[in-house]
Amino acid sequence: MFHLIVFDLDGTLVDSRQDIADAANATLVAFGAAPLSEESIGRMVGNGAPTLVARAFAAAGVPQPPDALDRFLSIYDGRLLNHTRPYARIPEVLAQLATGAPLAVLTNKPRAATLRILDGLDLSRFFELDRIVAGDGPFPRKPDPAGLTHLMASTGASADQTVLVGDSAVDWSTAAAAATRVCLARYGFGWEGFPTDRLDENAWVVDAPDEILRYL
Repeated sequence: MFHLIVFDLDGTLVDSRQDIADAANATLVAFGAAPLSEESIGRMVGNGAPTLVARAFAAAGVPQPPDALDRFLSIYDGRLLNHTRPYARIPEVLAQLATGAPLAVLTNKPRAATLRILDGLDLSRFFELDRIVAGDGPFPRKPDPAGLTHLMASTGASADQTVLVGDSAVDWSTAAAAATRVCLARYGFGWEGFPTDRLDENAWVVDAPDEILRYL
């Protein structure tokens, strides 16, 4: 049915919320701010590290220092895989899907961190390097559809032959902008607060990775 299946990373393939929250809180504390709950930081993830850091300092009620983003990236780089793990059955789901269509990753996370996580969790075997589009590459971050349309063009897949699997309104908006189908992971930490009243027949919602196979 699909000629290209594109996955978001954080909250879709891997549960990285604790490592991201720990790094964000370590950054806040380093600049004299109080830490935030893991759940609140999880809700800030999705638009890339600069937005996450800005949201965290705003929530903590402290002006963001000029070097806060660099400090966060440095701290997070040292703990990418402390707690981050694939969601249950993700390797098996990817193995089955890979027999029928090319798989790709579209994330707002920096490329180096993305590759280290995929390598460290033995997920990189499912994705060719040129089918991993990250937030610091030549394309604007999601929800801009440029990265998604690039993946479509590189694999010869049309919009109706492409599905984006993600967990947040950012992913939904990206798919809508590219006119592709979207499969939304309600199990991901980006789901909270999702405007479900905006969903239409082009969107499916799943509660566990295994359920992705029902639609793809």
